[in-house]
Amino acid sequence: MAAESLSARILRENDAVFRTMLSHRFVEDVKNDRLSKAAFERYLVYEGAFVDSAISIFAYAAATAKTMMQKRWLIAVLDALANEQIAYFERTFASRGIDPSSFDIGIAEVEAFRTGMLEIARQGGFLDTVAAMFAAEWMYWTWSKAAASCPISDPLLKEWVDLHVDPNFAAQAQWLKNELDMTGETLEEDEKARLSAIFGRAMQLEVDFHDAPYL
Repeated sequence: MAAESLSARILRENDAVFRTMLSHRFVEDVKNDRLSKAAFERYLVYEGAFVDSAISIFAYAAATAKTMMQKRWLIAVLDALANEQIAYFERTFASRGIDPSSFDIGIAEVEAFRTGMLEIARQGGFLDTVAAMFAAEWMYWTWSKAAASCPISDPLLKEWVDLHVDPNFAAQAQWLKNELDMTGETLEEDEKARLSAIFGRAMQLEVDFHDAPYL
């Protein structure tokens, strides 16, 4: 019997919080085409601000990466964040007449997510950031695959969901998984457990963050 991969272990140990996120009210509202305009626009502002922070998070990963192959991959991730995802928010804010400065992005759930994820990247090593972003991206890819087959009447929400099932995003989520699995083959037990805990912490931050558009 093959040994359990690190990503499989992490997903198994954090199954409860992962499933809590996959069945979150926000996800269900998107899949059932009932997300209110107000909640979607609050989410857009909060998520747009986080994507800006994600650039810093992945920059920490690039700075602590061990190989040139890892660095090249992460530079491409940074490019996609800055020139594709941020561009989506800029375009969406303009088309919907949203002024991000009129929203309070400092509310507890949003700020905790931003500072919590940044802290993992800033204080930890390369694998800490990989584990935290694996939580975020594997989760988004998983629920977006389900949502993409549902009728979504808001074209900008549909575009956001489709962005997370795009082959480039899927490859990014898979890359994070593979990095964990390759390194996990030689890690000590306590390090594996620590990375699993980071995944769990990041996922709980995601759950709380997705509550914020409804507050």
